[in-house]
Amino acid sequence: MNHSDIEKTVNAALSEEFELDPESLTPSARIREDLGLDSLDIVDMVIVLEKAFGCKLHNKESLAKIRTVGDIHAFIAALRDQGALGESG
Repeated sequence: MNHSDIEKTVNAALSEEFELDPESLTPSARIREDLGLDSLDIVDMVIVLEKAFGCKLHNKESLAKIRTVGDIHAFIAALRDQGALGESG
């Protein structure tokens, strides 16, 4: 899975789950300020990403640092590089 595949999967999952305009899901879009997601939405986001990529997102320190859509892309790419993505991802 290359970076483009990661971006497409993340953006499709977020767009579908939160009814977001796919055009708004730019790497610089801030999750809370620009997309309007609150803390409960962030929990749902983690679950949606776990399903989309077939893995558990355990690293709470790294998750807490995510502020933008680009941060999500980078986080998932790092999991890929560690071999931590499931067969779906």
